Amino acid sequence: MNHDSPLPPLSPRPLHHLAAGPRRVLTTAQLRSHGVPAAEVDDRCRPGGPWQRFLPGVVLLHPGPPSSEERLHAVLLYAARERSVRVLAQPGPADSTAPHYEDAMITGPAGLALHGFSSAPPLPSLEFLDVLVPRLRRLRSTGCVRIVRTPVLPAPERVAGVPVAPVARALADTVAGLEGAGAVLGLLREAVTGGHCEATALVRELTAAKLLGRPHVVRAVDSLLAEGRAHAEDGLYRMVRAYGLPEPLWNVDLRLPGGPHLGDLDAYWPEQAVALDLDTRREDLPDGDVPRSGHARGREHLERLGITVVRVTPRRLRDAAEQQAAVVRTALMAADDRDPAAYVVVLPR
Repeated sequence: MNHDSPLPPLSPRPLHHLAAGPRRVLTTAQLRSHGVPAAEVDDRCRPGGPWQRFLPGVVLLHPGPPSSEERLHAVLLYAARERSVRVLAQPGPADSTAPHYEDAMITGPAGLALHGFSSAPPLPSLEFLDVLVPRLRRLRSTGCVRIVRTPVLPAPERVAGVPVAPVARALADTVAGLEGAGAVLGLLREAVTGGHCEATALVRELTAAKLLGRPHVVRAVDSLLAEGRAHAEDGLYRMVRAYGLPEPLWNVDLRLPGGPHLGDLDAYWPEQAVALDLDTRREDLPDGDVPRSGHARGREHLERLGITVVRVTPRRLRDAAEQQAAVVRTALMAADDRDPAAYVVVLPR
């Protein structure tokens, strides 16, 4: 057969239009919808032919190696539910032909690379591309596709025209394949310091993935939380001084005289009986959603003693320091209108 000859009238689009599209990769089902019969696909994918079978049911419409974009779309075409993949029939800008993929998204190192992580390997260097799918999908890893299963598929983020798992999930899937604490910490640190997600979201995802049973992951998480705590404390010192708040007693332990420990506090203004709690435990939740814990009960105990507790999270301290300083100032100014607080002993922590 002469492959430069026109297709039979059955085809609604000439083949050269398909091969000249923004992404030169289609499934065999999509090719059939364009009027390309299976025999024609087989002939064009013969050794030395103009096309190639890149993955089961996925055809690359040129003979050379795929680009990074083509690899991404190829693995998604392989993993997505066929009925969900839509490609417009007419050529146009790349965004106008971006397909929708149901029940499949890029995760792992490729997901982090798409999210812009400098510590993740670049896409062209990755031998495998991880694709997250529901647990019950009947798929197997093959070629450059590595199937990752989950009982509940998260809502994807669209990056560079493809669905990508949220950062915390992509990072957990990456960490699952890492052995050294240093490599894990590097990714965790970039996720937090780069503003991709909060440390609590990462810990929650690593817990769900049952990765905190691995000692090197635990060491990396402990280091990350310690670094985050130190950074937040520096921000607290800057807030107090930048907005002219009275200097508090820093890092103290409150106790009733001859009685029990009441709580560790990051800052305390004894004359006004105002305490500041830098809460790094559940900063990803609004106040109303924080469950009653020992920490919350301790805060309520202090308030029953007449001590005003101002809760500040690292995120609020970073994003709204002036507003948080105003909250503290208001609490200090309101001290004269409150009943005197119970006498407490203040000890260095």
